[in-house]
Amino acid sequence: MDRVLSICKALADRNRMRILAALLHEEELCACQITELLRVSGATASRHLGQMVTAGLLRSRKEGRWVYYRVNPEGTESREGIAWLKKALMEDPELEEDRAALKTITACDPEEICRRQRGEACCPNPNQIESPSRSSP
Repeated sequence: MDRVLSICKALADRNRMRILAALLHEEELCACQITELLRVSGATASRHLGQMVTAGLLRSRKEGRWVYYRVNPEGTESREGIAWLKKALMEDPELEEDRAALKTITACDPEEICRRQRGEACCPNPNQIESPSRSSP
């Protein structure tokens, strides 16, 4: 019963349902893309994602500085519930807006998204890095 409670608690939040719907639509998203979709702080998105990973709904993988999330294919306890949610969520008008926003978000380079969220110090733009000035003899 603890496993079922954990899954139910993980889904008992509007933003976590939006994350699930986005991942059912896009298969895999970077944490910064999810943060951009939800329009919340990185810490808030991370807390939501952590609860979903702990419940076994999502899996994460790290690639360099990026953390990517996807629906856990081995979450057999939740597979039937996920199928039901997918059908129900695909008909929700608010989530249709999220899917439209995801087209724009996924078309953008994750570094650009990170730069918008955290500033140049996090992800310096290689096109704007100044070369060292040379002193004249």
